[in-house]
Amino acid sequence: MKEKVFFKNKDIKMAGEIHYPVDFDKSKKYPSIVITHPGGGVKEQASRLYGAKLAEKGFIALAFDASYQGESGGELRFLEDPASRVEDIRSAIDYLVTLPYIDENRIGAMGICAGGGYSISAAQTEYRKPLRV
Repeated sequence: MKEKVFFKNKDIKMAGEIHYPVDFDKSKKYPSIVITHPGGGVKEQASRLYGAKLAEKGFIALAFDASYQGESGGELRFLEDPASRVEDIRSAIDYLVTLPYIDENRIGAMGICAGGGYSISAAQTEYRKPLRV
């Protein structure tokens, strides 16, 4: 099961998909993973596939379109800005921790191709609880 969601990175409206485990129960707390797509990609591609597989394993997975790409806002379109991509990941985590069924102590980041480097950068500079990569 997946749900389209929106959240903000500063003034940019971000578009994402949350993938839920089959036996999802809103009263429970779940580990979650933020999935960052490759450069030039969108959430409907590799991120969606990984999100679905991670949900099968019991995770809540958030795949999202980077700022300036896909359904997310921002101008110039298709801009690949590393600083914005790292902030996108932080903003996705900010959104996840507002959800009552997310275990704040078990949030991870996964990046595909260029998204891997952005995820590592976000983890290295995350000032909250440890982010797992």
